[in-house]
Amino acid sequence: MAFRGWPSEALEFYEGLEADNSKTYWTAHKAVYEDQVRAPMQALLDELEPEFGSGRIFRPYRDVRFSADKSPYKTAIAARLDRGGYIHLSAQGLAAGSGMYQMERDQLARYRAAVDDDRTGGQLAEIVAEAAADGVGIHGHDQLKRVPRGYPADHPRADLLRHKGIVAWKEWPVAPWLGTATAKRRVADFLRASAPLNQWLASFVGPSIPDA
Repeated sequence: MAFRGWPSEALEFYEGLEADNSKTYWTAHKAVYEDQVRAPMQALLDELEPEFGSGRIFRPYRDVRFSADKSPYKTAIAARLDRGGYIHLSAQGLAAGSGMYQMERDQLARYRAAVDDDRTGGQLAEIVAEAAADGVGIHGHDQLKRVPRGYPADHPRADLLRHKGIVAWKEWPVAPWLGTATAKRRVADFLRASAPLNQWLASFVGPSIPDA
């Protein structure tokens, strides 16, 4: 199956699920989810795989064990790519992300040391600036109000030091092109523009090491 975008039925499916997040609605519209939502996402992942690695679609069911909200279904479909990348479709449109959303303690220590270093920190600042020139914003999902202890308040990369995680993110509201192969081009362009961030993180932060 070639990727040709998501039809309007995919967005209508999520509009309905937002209004009626119940097993009754899900069961009645499961075929729409499989054919008009999940199948196009899988086709997109298959076509992106040669350049960006294999992808995995997240389960549509929410983990409600520790949540006050007991709605059983996610109101969006999302997938993650092995070489870094996240794709998200909801009734509001398409979004893509990349980076490290939330770092563990050992990752955060390595991140701050790399940002503090003029060579590696300067590289990250250049990556952020170049991504912005391509229309991709790179920012922290959560930030300290001040630079971490041990770093000067006037540090040249104080804004980067304040991040607890760093991500590239882009959103596209609903538009006719979402139902065409243009959706693949826009996601691929985003992933290429954010690839240097992933490479920097892989080189200087890496995965969390237990007991580090």
